[in-house]
Amino acid sequence: MIAIFDYGAGNLRSVENALDAIEAKYEIVNDAEGLSRVDKIILPGVGHFGQLIRSLDSLGVREAFKERISAGVPFLGICLGLHALFERSEEAPELHGLGVYPGEVKRFPKDARVPHMGWNELVSQGSPRLLANLPPRPYVYFAHSYYVPEDIGSDKSAALCEYGVRYTSALEAGNVFGVQFHPEKSGSVGQQIVRNFLAC
Repeated sequence: MIAIFDYGAGNLRSVENALDAIEAKYEIVNDAEGLSRVDKIILPGVGHFGQLIRSLDSLGVREAFKERISAGVPFLGICLGLHALFERSEEAPELHGLGVYPGEVKRFPKDARVPHMGWNELVSQGSPRLLANLPPRPYVYFAHSYYVPEDIGSDKSAALCEYGVRYTSALEAGNVFGVQFHPEKSGSVGQQIVRNFLAC
């Protein structure tokens, strides 16, 4: 069973629709007990890093997420769900992320038009499982103002993207996956990415 984690502000309906489209079984969970009984976890995220982290803490699930990830449960973080994997974000520098990986999520440079919203191409790094069975340099849908710098994501990078700067747009390390874009809004390419995650 797949868990879509509901922290109160995620883009749940779109993720549900994406899973429905490929006939995947899932449940919506919002507590540690729910996380403990599933085989895969999706953490979607829209909005503000601070809101996400405060919500995870108020729900008492910070350690549950880390424990499940450490136990090898496949995890997919979408947009803010990707950012949550790192120690910090410039969006809310006073707060600590889950700290699965070191480093700080950055805001796009002042000369970039933000948010980065719309379609952009992925440049695969190696042969990531998450991007299997896709055309070269597929286009996916983005909506964000903060990004994972290429240097802190380099050893885990599954794909890069360019928007003023080159940054990590997808990461993959063991059972942990994260995407800056929204697969649930990326048409057939996004559906294949979701299928690839479910096959891991």
